[in-house]
Amino acid sequence: MTQLSAITNQLHSVADYCRYGATLFNQAELFYGHGSDNAFHDAYILVMYALSLPNELDDSIMSCRLVESEKLNILALFSRRVEERIPVAYITHVAYFAQLPFYVDERVLIPRSPIAELVENQFFPYVASNKQPKRILDLCTGSGCIAIACASYFSEADVDAVDLSIDALNVAQINIENHGLCEQVIPIQSDVFSGVEGQCYDLIVSNPPYVDQQDIDCMPQEYQHEPEMGLGCGNDGLDIVRIILAESAEHLNEGGFLFCEVGNSEVHVRALYKDVPFTWLNFERGGHGVFMLTKAQLVEHSDTFTAALENH
Repeated sequence: MTQLSAITNQLHSVADYCRYGATLFNQAELFYGHGSDNAFHDAYILVMYALSLPNELDDSIMSCRLVESEKLNILALFSRRVEERIPVAYITHVAYFAQLPFYVDERVLIPRSPIAELVENQFFPYVASNKQPKRILDLCTGSGCIAIACASYFSEADVDAVDLSIDALNVAQINIENHGLCEQVIPIQSDVFSGVEGQCYDLIVSNPPYVDQQDIDCMPQEYQHEPEMGLGCGNDGLDIVRIILAESAEHLNEGGFLFCEVGNSEVHVRALYKDVPFTWLNFERGGHGVFMLTKAQLVEHSDTFTAALENH
């Protein structure tokens, strides 16, 4: 009897395979940071994917028995997760952001930004409910998740989704079409602001590459499946953030806002711009390293931002 046959002869239900997968993943000491934080959740997502079932089913599904071919498909997915250390979203090609589904593959980062919570709350209390943004810019859009979520939660807004990577923009286009937003969300190839020269927005939102070299060097293997240009950005992680801070003011309308994620590189931002009154945001669902500045603040401290860019 083969090892696979021995397993499939003893495990029969959805619950059996979720439990077995979780045990495998814990024994392999996998890393969870791509929309999941535990082994059981990863196993459950892969089981549902193998069965062509939605994730949100009631608990009665757990007692359902599986046929041999289903069992083998599930075990093959478990094997990929363990042996290749590939994040689950790259296996299923689905990730959720702001409660919306997105197609993802290894051309883009897997959506996981706490900015999702901001979008769901329509940037309250910073953006007034009676003054909804008409134009929004998503800088470094990747899969297009922030741009598409903004368009979904601000149905009257036009959204530009910019990225330097053509590969990323091709994935963003898939998601724009999947969400039926081709008239509202426009993908643009752009090196930061180069592709939107002369354009102004009420809201600039960015989750740029910001990982510093120290974090890049010690990242778990799961992150090595993601495009490096979407993660690392210089020794302190701020090569693009410096440009965003120096140039955002000229692309914001009066009363506009910049929201930008810098993650663990928050420490470098605080050290580099000691006199700038960043508003660092708190999130109910966790996450850190996201700041907000108004256009007025960007203008007031423009000399600081320009000097930091020119001296780098």
